[in-house]
Amino acid sequence: MRTVEYEELPAEAVLDHVTPGMHVISPIQNAAPPALLRALDAGADGLTDVTVHHMDPWESLPFMEGAYPGRLRHVDYFLGPGSRKNFHEGHCDLIPVDFAKIPATLREFSPPGLAITTVSEIDEHGFFSMGTNADYVASFIGQVPFFVEVNANMPRTFGRNHIHISQVVGVTRNDVPLITTEPSVPGEIENAIADRIAERVPDGACLQLGVGKLPNAFLSRLTGHKNLGIHTEALSDGVMDLVNAGVIDGSRKTGRPYKHVTTFAVGSQKLMDWLHNNPSVAMLPVDIVNDPRVIGQEHNLYSVNATSEVDLYGQAASETIAGRYWSGAGGQADFARGCTFSPGGHGFIVTPSQTSKGISRITLSLTPGSPVTTHKNIIENVVTEYGIASLRGKSVSQRAAALIDVAHPDHRERLSREAREAGLLPRTVH
Repeated sequence: MRTVEYEELPAEAVLDHVTPGMHVISPIQNAAPPALLRALDAGADGLTDVTVHHMDPWESLPFMEGAYPGRLRHVDYFLGPGSRKNFHEGHCDLIPVDFAKIPATLREFSPPGLAITTVSEIDEHGFFSMGTNADYVASFIGQVPFFVEVNANMPRTFGRNHIHISQVVGVTRNDVPLITTEPSVPGEIENAIADRIAERVPDGACLQLGVGKLPNAFLSRLTGHKNLGIHTEALSDGVMDLVNAGVIDGSRKTGRPYKHVTTFAVGSQKLMDWLHNNPSVAMLPVDIVNDPRVIGQEHNLYSVNATSEVDLYGQAASETIAGRYWSGAGGQADFARGCTFSPGGHGFIVTPSQTSKGISRITLSLTPGSPVTTHKNIIENVVTEYGIASLRGKSVSQRAAALIDVAHPDHRERLSREAREAGLLPRTVH
């Protein structure tokens, strides 16, 4: 095979393509290019009013910490370990937006002039792959110039995340290990919640779920199922395990049958190796994967997403902890809304009934400072280890009663009293 030749440049060459007032976009997690981000930071003194739009960063750099006012700043769309502290100290901005809408929001309010990303090795046709990602950056392939950071450890994936050498203004190399995480082990509560949902999932269902203890518990309960499909924003080790076991094959999917559709992947080195050159995985831009209109075209879409708090109206606050921002909206509302259009689809918002300190996660009112992530009118089911509160089609009082029934027993009497005092439940029972 003929190898496509190109010149590899030092990372600081990216500065030659950054102009005053420019908006630069970087992907999330493993596709975020560490050498290029550090080069921007190191060259910040020569920049003017440049903004880097970067969601869920794993690493904090001085420009994210407000080191270069008027020169280089960071705007986030979902707080991560590299930005959470900076946001609370007032050094970076957070834009509230559903994951599906990030590309449209960028186009309207901050049109990108340059995209930077980590990529796999170039192939014989002259294409790089964004590997573990498509997210919002892939939406701009062919529309804005790219400066790419080749990493030999980045898996080559397929879908709509390939960048041709003709669309690239510069290439640097940085063969560093990818950040990998081993699957977290579910506890008793996660397993109990997973059992509640798994028993409702039919063979042939299409799944969307996040990453973490509860999704791992849920997936582990599906080993006896058949012909499941995947249409999810985040692809994890648990999905890989069920694909390898023949449980997930995508054979009954409505859209892209036999393809495991996602917009990014995060997990172990085993998952990275499995992704490499795997044609069954379709990495698609988030404004496709998370578009409720696309989600709604999938039949029997079962969506499982976690929240930190639900009030007795059925509103979910999933971005904050104790009224303090922790993350962002992500795609929770995208899929909750999409499930309402999916024939046979069902959405589940899940949470332990109380915190480790014994504070109820089912509350009369959301904690002050906690914005609503997912609207009461689109949430169908709220699940704790004590059961499933089905909310769709229920009155305000019926919702409150159903949610109190799945609250921790230690809090039910108080919640009932508060609900009666607030007029959510009748004051007397006839």
